[in-house]
Amino acid sequence: MYLIVVGAGDIGTPLVELATEGGNEVAVIERDVERAERASRGYDCLVINDDATTKETLRDAGADRADALISTTDQDATNVMVCLLAQELSIPNIVSVVHNPEHMNVFRQIGVNTMQNPQSLIAEYLYRAVSRPSVVDFMHIGEEAEVFEIAVESDAPVAGKTLQEADEAGLLGEGMLIVAIERDDEDRPITPRGSTRIEADDLLTVYSETGVTPDVTDVFGHLDGRS
Repeated sequence: MYLIVVGAGDIGTPLVELATEGGNEVAVIERDVERAERASRGYDCLVINDDATTKETLRDAGADRADALISTTDQDATNVMVCLLAQELSIPNIVSVVHNPEHMNVFRQIGVNTMQNPQSLIAEYLYRAVSRPSVVDFMHIGEEAEVFEIAVESDAPVAGKTLQEADEAGLLGEGMLIVAIERDDEDRPITPRGSTRIEADDLLTVYSETGVTPDVTDVFGHLDGRS
């Protein structure tokens, strides 16, 4: 894959590292001289020290053959301009960081895939780590729903029950779905069926329509959501 990364700062730099380590061909556009030089020294990629908000710079970066462009600057206005130019140059996959949530609609209206402010995401993960320590990882789906990973405690209400038994006992609400089960003695995740038995220490991937609430974590033996 040929990838253009705009910005070699706190977000762009690790992105370039991941992309180059993955064997992709990468072009970096960075306006700051010091950052551009650091990227050039550190990674096997094309680095252009110029303004990405001009078509000529994007053409110099190989826009005509790029599979994707990711704009990572700390200015939403710059990211919007870069994305619009990338669209005009027919780059097929365009992604941008969005720092101000109020600007998210602007990016969506122009058809750009977005990722919200990484600092906000980090803050949310850190808060979740202390407020819901039982949750290993999570992802929002819409306004309230979440997909998350959680381990089953030995005294959990669902431990030892099949999914059907747990459902019949009212432990799994209408808006809750066990998506996958990871077990130490299994080489790959288990796709749950009604007859699948939940065991202590299983790592479950769960979809919850209401998000990660205390009532949800209680089912798996975690009371960290209770005061």
